[in-house]
Amino acid sequence: MTLNEFKRKFQKLKSAGFVKSARRGPTGIGYTLETLLGIAETNIALPDIEGVELKAHRIGSNNLITLFTFNRKAWQIPPLDAVKKYGSRDRNGRLGLYYTMSVKPNSAGLFLNVNDETISVRHISGEIVAVWQLEQLAERFQQKIPAMLFVSAFSEERDGIEYFHFVRAQLMTGTSPDVLANQFRAENIVVDLRLHDKGIRARNHGTGFRAFEGKLPQLFQRIVDIEEL
Repeated sequence: MTLNEFKRKFQKLKSAGFVKSARRGPTGIGYTLETLLGIAETNIALPDIEGVELKAHRIGSNNLITLFTFNRKAWQIPPLDAVKKYGSRDRNGRLGLYYTMSVKPNSAGLFLNVNDETISVRHISGEIVAVWQLEQLAERFQQKIPAMLFVSAFSEERDGIEYFHFVRAQLMTGTSPDVLANQFRAENIVVDLRLHDKGIRARNHGTGFRAFEGKLPQLFQRIVDIEEL
């Protein structure tokens, strides 16, 4: 589907008013939008429309979504040492670093420090645990999401069934280290540490960079309403 074809179909969908969800649950909005646009559901991570990722959003919802994972050369101390030093135990007694990090210190004393070039996980003692270059994060972001069609809808429930009124579609492109730095400072992007003690090493499930769904437009440099294209 081309952007022009999407534009025509979206205008009809917008004019239709509230439509019944094609599936129950959190994924209902995306599945309903794709169904009405005639896009086949797939588990393959490929751009949806002319190289553009399609994202459906319930207005008022602010769930966290994963943008990408990135670990390359980030750890300043051995990951296993970090787990043993700052980790906590889960219900099974396993020691791990499973924290959602922001600029505010957490219960383990860890927090995100943001400057013009890097973000880092630090301890209130001053120890630096991991560091990422903002320029590399911006490159990773643009590799994963070169462009996004952000489709917003009002949601309401009728007799236990969700209905959507798709009202706005925005084409969003580009980001920069400065944009990402500001979003980390505003806590619109957070970092998920996901590793645990495996005895002789740490098992790392990939550090996740996540954003609040309702704040996604603030992560991009250029935003245009699809009707203006």
